[in-house]
Amino acid sequence: MPRRPSARKKKSLRGKADTSRNSRPGRLRIVAGNWRSRVLDIVDEPGLRPTSERVRETLFNWLGPGIAGCRCLDLFAGTGALGFEALSRGAGDTIFVERSRRVAEMLRINIDRLEASGATLIETDATGFVNAYCAAPFDIVFLDPPFADDSIAELCRLLADRRIVVSGGLVYFEQERRLAMPKLPEGWELEKQNTAGNVRYGLIRSALRPPQ
Repeated sequence: MPRRPSARKKKSLRGKADTSRNSRPGRLRIVAGNWRSRVLDIVDEPGLRPTSERVRETLFNWLGPGIAGCRCLDLFAGTGALGFEALSRGAGDTIFVERSRRVAEMLRINIDRLEASGATLIETDATGFVNAYCAAPFDIVFLDPPFADDSIAELCRLLADRRIVVSGGLVYFEQERRLAMPKLPEGWELEKQNTAGNVRYGLIRSALRPPQ
């Protein structure tokens, strides 16, 4: 007579199925919105990792319906996880900034696959882009630098000095949990933060400025 699988065995199989729906190395799954569950290829580049689905869900719950129509800047685009998720959920347009040629080429392919008319890709480094930018400010900026990179405080300073974020706009950041919280420009405030494994992430509100 065939043996029935144990309860432990059933639990293990269920856990395996759940894991298979998550983004995996070489693949990126969009969580929600117009492109919900679309799976995109990503290049095998050392240190390149998409922001996890769990963290993206938390971030976009924080942002809520206010994402609709926003101008977004994905300053360390990498896989494009944050920028694509924003566009999928109704952001008006997103600029992806990526300095690696290989990574940028895959971003370009995925922009074409999604027919993402609101996406613009610029191949340069984050600091160079911020220093050269002189067009309309952004409602939301995503800062997800390489994992051990401690440049968030300096980039926030540059964003504030050059008024690249709208008055009262939002800056999302990710960093290694062991790093100190970045020092923020005057008037900028940390609104939310959380941790997931060895990652700290949060949402910063830029200073309100008087009308010009």
